[in-house]
Amino acid sequence: MKSVYNNLVINTLSGNLKDDIYNFLVSNGCPKTAEHCVRVGEEARKIAERYHVDKDSAEIAGYLHDISAVYSNDIRIQVSHDLGIEVLPEEETFPMIIHQKISKEMARDLFHINDQEILDAVGCHTTLKKGSTLLDKVLFVADKIEWDQNGEPPYLDQITQQLEHSLNHASFEYINFLWKQRENLRVIHPWLRDAYYELKDLVEFDVIQER
Repeated sequence: MKSVYNNLVINTLSGNLKDDIYNFLVSNGCPKTAEHCVRVGEEARKIAERYHVDKDSAEIAGYLHDISAVYSNDIRIQVSHDLGIEVLPEEETFPMIIHQKISKEMARDLFHINDQEILDAVGCHTTLKKGSTLLDKVLFVADKIEWDQNGEPPYLDQITQQLEHSLNHASFEYINFLWKQRENLRVIHPWLRDAYYELKDLVEFDVIQER
């Protein structure tokens, strides 16, 4: 076990991943995140079924995506260094964003997930990235629909409507929501920037094709 995990409560795995992740988060003081992860896993499964993506992989990725919530923002950069994660300048400035990369490593180390597609989806669920897979987009959209804040997401109607078109449309709807207020954001993560321009082109091409 890596020393970075020494201060965590790590229960014996039961074989039921949903329960194991829920109990891990609750045991480490993150009950709200535990509930959020369950909801995202369930929503990801629904979206995956709709778009013929592996439902089990989507559900697992949803359960795992925020397990790094057990580390507070003030230590996430040090945790990332301890785990050998590349830390970008934008992540140094705004450590919340790097939780996606930490969750990916924890999924492998603590829950023995070896499916690279699941790990990669977990690792970009906040920002997305250029060349993202269908599973990446399923998790990305599910996380935004079942967000971890109080109340209803301000973009919920729009992203739900765009999900009727495609995963690209739904993913772009949220990224464009952020992009419109980019002057007010602490940072613009380079992965998000790349995803914005790629999806913008794909969505605009679809609009042209529909004419």
